[in-house]
Amino acid sequence: MLKIFKYLNKFDVIMLVGITALMVVQAWLEIEIPRLMGEMTQTITAPTAYGIAMGDIWRTGGFMLLAAVGSLTCAILAVWLSTRMSARFAAGLRSEIFNRVEQFSATEINRFSIPGLITRTTNDVTRVQMFLGIGARLIIRAPVMAIWAFTRISMQNWRFVAVVGIAIVVMMLVVLSIVVFVIPKNKKIQELTDDLNRHTRESLMGIRVVRAYNAQSYQEQKFEASNSEMQKTQTFVERLMQLLTPGMLLIVSGLTLSITLITATLIRYVTDVAVQSEMVADMLTFSQYAIIAIMSFVMLVIVFTLLPRAAVSSKRILEVLDTPSSVVDGEGIDKRNEKQSGCVEFKNVSFSYDDSEENVLENISFKVNKGETIAFIGSTGSGKSTLINLIPRFYDATEGQILIGGEHIQDYKLDALNNLIGYVSQKGIIFSGTIRDNIALGEKGEKMTDADIHAAVSIAQASEVVASKEGGLDARTAQGGSNFSGGQKQRLSIARALAKKPEILIFDDSFSALDFKTDRSLRDALATHTQGVTKLIVAQRIGSIADADHIMVLDKGRVVGFGKHRELLQTCGVYVQIARSQLSKEELAEGGMVEYA
Repeated sequence: MLKIFKYLNKFDVIMLVGITALMVVQAWLEIEIPRLMGEMTQTITAPTAYGIAMGDIWRTGGFMLLAAVGSLTCAILAVWLSTRMSARFAAGLRSEIFNRVEQFSATEINRFSIPGLITRTTNDVTRVQMFLGIGARLIIRAPVMAIWAFTRISMQNWRFVAVVGIAIVVMMLVVLSIVVFVIPKNKKIQELTDDLNRHTRESLMGIRVVRAYNAQSYQEQKFEASNSEMQKTQTFVERLMQLLTPGMLLIVSGLTLSITLITATLIRYVTDVAVQSEMVADMLTFSQYAIIAIMSFVMLVIVFTLLPRAAVSSKRILEVLDTPSSVVDGEGIDKRNEKQSGCVEFKNVSFSYDDSEENVLENISFKVNKGETIAFIGSTGSGKSTLINLIPRFYDATEGQILIGGEHIQDYKLDALNNLIGYVSQKGIIFSGTIRDNIALGEKGEKMTDADIHAAVSIAQASEVVASKEGGLDARTAQGGSNFSGGQKQRLSIARALAKKPEILIFDDSFSALDFKTDRSLRDALATHTQGVTKLIVAQRIGSIADADHIMVLDKGRVVGFGKHRELLQTCGVYVQIARSQLSKEELAEGGMVEYA
């Protein structure tokens, strides 16, 4: 738990010191009030020969009032500082988590899961914030008040000290017994929160499919299972924690009664009225100190109610912050060979996921020169997307080397590597903002002019998309691009990659949502306007890649064919099977294939 506080900055530490000073002053003022009350009681119950000394009463009462006002002022300032400090700390912690996640490779993202990362960034940080905001004051105040109260108590009758000691021991046993059961349950609650987030996210993202198949009851059952488990666990925890309040009240009431009985027993053997008055005043003072001592432990109990959840949350947060990315930034390349710019080469590359014993890709080798186009085709699960995801280092190859411009990609700074590549994912990704924001995205986007953006939009066959929206490039885009169709999102994503003017373009099945006419127009435009750009294309349709310079056919992560369209129709059985399922006999004959049986 303490490890997470290393993320406090200097200003937060200064505020923490201020809170500590205020809590010490407040504790001292509250400890002084019972003493002053005892003096006033003794003055009232033991009048002098001239009657009750009203001057002493007014003076003592004035000091009590000043102590109460001072204590209130310190409390207000401490609350203000602790609230500000905890909010700043939470904001900084969320930024640290977000920045760390931004550096993660796909391996770490898959390990924590998206719902889990969202929960850690929001719910877990909020719990740590609550603990710091309240606990920072109580953890400082409670021990100080307890120590000073015990110092005053120890000066009294040993019977009183013994009663208080027994009350504290009983209270600590009750608290520890409850906390032992609560901590593991709180960990389970956080895991169940991740499950609820996952089920909710699945249902919202797939709501159209759910409704189309009348699968609402199925989704409700999955959600209800997690929700019921969460309810049972939370109910168990809350019931245990609620036992603390009546338990504390019982202990405090029993303590007050014990002190009163002890005092009454002692007074029976005293005949001097002045001594009796002094004993009554001492009893009231001692009762106040005893209650302060007990309430100090009650404050710690409040901290203990927050501590288990905060401890679990801080551990989950630190798991993210202490996890290094498996993709490490390179040292940087001082000077590249310009003759090799745009060249992509795989040398005996193999890859396997962390949780997999078998390689997803096995011994992949090829080289594509600047301005050439290489396409990857194969059945679902053959490793096409995994292969091209190794180039921008979403994952790092398990074996072999990947070279760009003749240099190992792991030697590049990640920023420099990303600037060489224009990547278009299989699913068109659109961010909330405007069309202009989405196309002029990233570091290079800051230097783009409207002419650059319009040129990229035109090549991507997205001009009509922009023109159809009110405001043109400044038209608003909803979260996830929900106000665009699948084909429109793909074309805008392609425009974003083109506007970057990269050396290498990667298309991960990025033409699948386009009709044949738009697909043909787009490929023609790419051939005309991106002649010096190396293109790597993952495709399902042979028609989209028939004119590629190289076509690699994959099957179960292995290369089973490499060449041009006409060559593969004659030499690669897997390619022929795909071609037969997509092309007519005439098209197959044009490609050089004569037999169809």
